[in-house]
Amino acid sequence: MKLKTSLTAVIAMGLAGLIGLAQMPAAGPGGWNAAMTKLFGDVKSFSAKADMRVLDNADKESMSMGMTFALLDGMVRMEIDLAQMKSAALPPNATASLKQMGMDRLTTLVLPEKKAVYVIYPTLQAYVEMPLPEEEAAAAKKDFKISKTELGKETIDGHACVKNKVLLTDDKGEKHEVLVWEAADLKSFPLQMRMSDRGTNVVIRYKDVQFARPDAKQFEAPAGYTKHADVMQLMQVAMQKMMNGAGKK
Repeated sequence: MKLKTSLTAVIAMGLAGLIGLAQMPAAGPGGWNAAMTKLFGDVKSFSAKADMRVLDNADKESMSMGMTFALLDGMVRMEIDLAQMKSAALPPNATASLKQMGMDRLTTLVLPEKKAVYVIYPTLQAYVEMPLPEEEAAAAKKDFKISKTELGKETIDGHACVKNKVLLTDDKGEKHEVLVWEAADLKSFPLQMRMSDRGTNVVIRYKDVQFARPDAKQFEAPAGYTKHADVMQLMQVAMQKMMNGAGKK
């Protein structure tokens, strides 16, 4: 029971890390939303590595994780290695057990047109499909009013950037403020974003940005993978396989 509880906590934290990407406004099941996509402006497709840090009001780091990120015409793909996630709240040896189960690596696909979110575990060749909330699917097709206020200029990883305060306003008049560092030599790409919500700050920095269109197949459920009803069911199957394997040794 303790093993199951700790593993559940790690998986929940990994998914919460994705949700932490979208502190403004409320995120869908995949931790991403239409407002976040609008921050990329005219860039409709790209791939990159991304580092995310969660900070308190004193800028003390509580969690960090890396991922690979891809965008294609509103569809989002995020690949995470939970074994690399850093957090003082992680239960001891939990990530090692998660790796033993084959659940340390996961890929999340956010697909507004299909109104779906896929959480894929490549080691297990399995995935879960979750519904994308109607409001998120609808918001993906709407235009947000965006206004920018320049705050200065800074250099991020060797790229000269303009630091802007970006204000996004939805069709209901709700406003969301984000700090964005746009790289002049990368088509004004938002190389870094900082969002704040109720005492929590989320900073995302992109690296190795590539503007070539990602392969559309990367935004589909992999052929031959087993579909499960939910993450808990998938985890139970993974635990059973792990225990059966241990019993054969």
